[in-house]
Amino acid sequence: MAPIRDDLLRGTLDTLILKTLSGGELHGYGIARWLESRDAALRIEEGSLYPALYRLEKRGWIEASWGTSELGRRAKFYSLTGVGAQQLSEQTERWISFSETISAILVGAEARAE
Repeated sequence: MAPIRDDLLRGTLDTLILKTLSGGELHGYGIARWLESRDAALRIEEGSLYPALYRLEKRGWIEASWGTSELGRRAKFYSLTGVGAQQLSEQTERWISFSETISAILVGAEARAE
């Protein structure tokens, strides 16, 4: 499968991060690896991930604390807040509705003849 283009991922990255953190706290590298482990086409670059993490933290959807990684290095760990969990639920519902609508059009409708 071809890698997912950045412009397609950009609109869903916040939701994917929230979903990842719904399983417990992780550091940035762990978030990216967890997403890639779901599908190799999801390549999350640092240039996209860390601005998204800062944006989510600023909104109060996640919180960060310093800890030690599995390699013994100092790392910032992120966790989902209650507001973030609510946002994840809302965004998931919107995404499912949107994707079902688009799928119905792309798969079920015949092309218009002009």
